[in-house]
Amino acid sequence: MPEADPAAMSENPFSPAQSGERGRPPIARRPVFAVAAVAAIVHLVVATRFGWHRDEFYYVLCGRHPDWGYVDQPPLAPLLARVAAELPGGVLPLRLRAIAAQIGCVLLTSVLAAEFGGRRRAQTLAAAAVAACPVFVAASMLFGTTVLDQLGWVAVLVLTAGALRSGTTRAWLAAGLVAGIALQAKDTVAVLLIGIVAGLAIFRRDALRGRGPWLAGTLAIVITAPNIVWDARHQWANLHMARALADQQGGPLGALSQIPTLVLLLAGPPLVALWYYGVHQLVSREGREHRWLLAAAAVILLLFTVSGGKVYYAAPVLAGLFAAGAVRVERLVPTSRRWPLAVAGSAIIAIVIGLPVLPPRAETALRPINPQAMETYGWPRLVDQIARAAAPLPAEVPIFASNYGEAGAVSILGPAAGLHRTVLSGHNNYLFWGPPPGTPDTVLCVGQWNTAYLHRFWSQVTEIAPLTLPDGLTDQETARHAAIYLCTRPHGTWAQLWPGLRHLD
Repeated sequence: MPEADPAAMSENPFSPAQSGERGRPPIARRPVFAVAAVAAIVHLVVATRFGWHRDEFYYVLCGRHPDWGYVDQPPLAPLLARVAAELPGGVLPLRLRAIAAQIGCVLLTSVLAAEFGGRRRAQTLAAAAVAACPVFVAASMLFGTTVLDQLGWVAVLVLTAGALRSGTTRAWLAAGLVAGIALQAKDTVAVLLIGIVAGLAIFRRDALRGRGPWLAGTLAIVITAPNIVWDARHQWANLHMARALADQQGGPLGALSQIPTLVLLLAGPPLVALWYYGVHQLVSREGREHRWLLAAAAVILLLFTVSGGKVYYAAPVLAGLFAAGAVRVERLVPTSRRWPLAVAGSAIIAIVIGLPVLPPRAETALRPINPQAMETYGWPRLVDQIARAAAPLPAEVPIFASNYGEAGAVSILGPAAGLHRTVLSGHNNYLFWGPPPGTPDTVLCVGQWNTAYLHRFWSQVTEIAPLTLPDGLTDQETARHAAIYLCTRPHGTWAQLWPGLRHLD
């Protein structure tokens, strides 16, 4: 039988491979796909239990304003969200994309374990670890940049490992192509690439002597160039946004303070031991060819901490540690039954804190740990409240929302509630979609406004009604006083007021 072509194997990660010096163990399709199927079923059961997330509204609205970039994201997620929103089924098509990305992470992590020399048990354990990891589970509860970012990171890690194994230019170009596409989903992929280059410079200088990595990097830059040009033409809006988010959480010290959360949300306590085994595998003699991953992980964590990045930004690199740890476990404790129990325990934690499985009141109590489930609850009620307040007003009176969640909810859910009005906001990329012409003589302002702030723009500010959730529950929208205000007698035209109404956060 002819020997398998390493270049072809790197292009199709689920193709059978010959074991050997330049090959990888064959993929254990049956158990790995079983893990992926269970994960998909769990997600599907609760995919639409509550409803839209505020960010999903925003992605769809950004997609309806197609561009090469936005102040807080590259163009890929909005484009995919817009296409999904045009399909029947409400929010379900978006959630199916999120679930598909999660399953992609599960499958690709098994391939990464194979690249590290893992066989059936290691591949299954690595796939199960990602399927049961709270940060992966929670990210795939909704569609957006985070779940696409996770998929991009894991894919780049797999393709980089495959390129290092095969040494072919074609394999490196595949890694560069995927990296470029991933950069169009989230800019944090750039940190991953910096980490990989640092890891190769320390432990795999031989790879950097070839042209493959440099061609891959050039291809990634070419693919993401339109987004870079957009950002430059808009005063590097993405950097301003990143700085604003870092300041909100306290900069580097704030990032350090999140490390205790790292254990619970990023891996789940039962799987922390797999990190330990992963590190040991990478520093061992058997893992010396893959030590670049350990150096990359350290550089990535350092960069996100110094820049004040959020705790989950570095999470996708856990797939690499899970894969390496699974290989170590397979070699040291091949018959242990503890790991299935550890994975099951982490899965329970992940489902409880990451998916909307509990009653709304219990989800409210979990908001300090993970607020995302409650951010999918109550939007139709909020839109109905706004529709009732707007009903007596002339049709030309616009709605001005304090954030993109409210603006997106009114835009997407409003027509079904009989609400057909111009919707404005100064939040994030909405600031580029205004100001409208004319003077804001009468405006319905909705959201978490401070009356003193509104008085800076209108002389007459009257609260019509508060915005509330049922049974006294709270989410990000109602944690502070949120209300509907009728604002009249403006202090200038929209163009004159707009600079003061814009905000990035």
